[in-house]
Amino acid sequence: MTAPAPRRLIAHLDMDAFYASVELLRYPDLRGQPVVIGGGRAQTPQAGPDGTRRYARLRDYTGRGVVTTSTYEARALGVHSAMGMMKAAALAPDAILLPVDFDEYRKYSRLFKAAVRDVAPLVEDRGIDEIYIDLTDIPGALHDDGRAAGEALRQAVFAATGLTCSVGITPNKLLSKIASELDKPDGLTLLGEADVPTRIWPLAAKKVNGIGPKATEKLAALGIVTIGDVAAADPAFLVAQFGKSYGAWLHAASHGRDDRPVVLYSEPKSISRETTFERDLHAVRDRPQLTALFTQLCVQLAADLERKGYAAKTIGLKLRFDDFRIVTRDVTLPAHTFDARTIRRAAGECLKRVDLGRRMRLLGVRAGNLASLGELLNPAAAPAAWAAREPEPVYLSPMPLFDRTFDCTPD
Repeated sequence: MTAPAPRRLIAHLDMDAFYASVELLRYPDLRGQPVVIGGGRAQTPQAGPDGTRRYARLRDYTGRGVVTTSTYEARALGVHSAMGMMKAAALAPDAILLPVDFDEYRKYSRLFKAAVRDVAPLVEDRGIDEIYIDLTDIPGALHDDGRAAGEALRQAVFAATGLTCSVGITPNKLLSKIASELDKPDGLTLLGEADVPTRIWPLAAKKVNGIGPKATEKLAALGIVTIGDVAAADPAFLVAQFGKSYGAWLHAASHGRDDRPVVLYSEPKSISRETTFERDLHAVRDRPQLTALFTQLCVQLAADLERKGYAAKTIGLKLRFDDFRIVTRDVTLPAHTFDARTIRRAAGECLKRVDLGRRMRLLGVRAGNLASLGELLNPAAAPAAWAAREPEPVYLSPMPLFDRTFDCTPD
């Protein structure tokens, strides 16, 4: 007879409205107000002679940007991440608009993750504002279903950052991801397998991480709306509709089954930098601006690679045009690199293979086919402090973004 699997205790920690919360540390007078993050430099708060600040309002925004995140007060008005800024302005015209500051968000991300590792070292990094934590071997955790450990995690994060987080603790990653959303903000939710019918099944199917928009739409067309509906469906029916692998996964996930381990380290597949323009830009009319943006992206991507200790052999380009069509191109180099000049030259080669007759909304550069510097360099010859050193600034001379002639008339 097969022995039962040992009991696990997995936490999912999700920072509450992370970017917005970091901004409220900087601008505490905005607490309790609807605040939207997603502006540019033009929306930087201005200090008056009397020390008070003047903030930009969402109603005054014009452009093609999207909401990065918002405070819970703005969310109550219908403003959510990835929403077009102009649509958000129609819903909450008086909301405060702040610029995005990723350097500050990354700083606080490092702080909260370091605080968590001091409490529980087995951490899987899932992004700038969320992590999984294996609490199974934390002394006493299994005796109280992780309650004391969960409280310790929340207190450690707040002490280190001044920010709140929500924690879900269950037997696996799938359930913990769902649980961390149930009592936001500043919540701690403990669930066991016996709680699945009452706490999980009434939720919308899309609440399961892995059921995306297309699957949600197809499930709804089949009359399957909640997680409980998925659980009640015949497994053979799910396989017939969604294929053997995904259909079987849907059945298991809806019953809260997930045996994935907490992965302490994984190699990234690619690193990218991209920017969405405030207004659509044209290859001819806006050449100087595009050239500067292109150079900046390549320099930032090179710095990201060096800081993280990787070199790339494949360089890619991504463009989104004014008709929302996305075009990507890649080129494989003869050797790995993290040199900004080489990256820009390769991205320029990709650009030659794109019809630039339409205006552009987005420009991005991607580094793929990565290898760690430890793999590429002789470890004995590599400086011991290589990974810790700051990247040296890269200065590139002005260089045309487009080094070829194309038939394109400004519209």
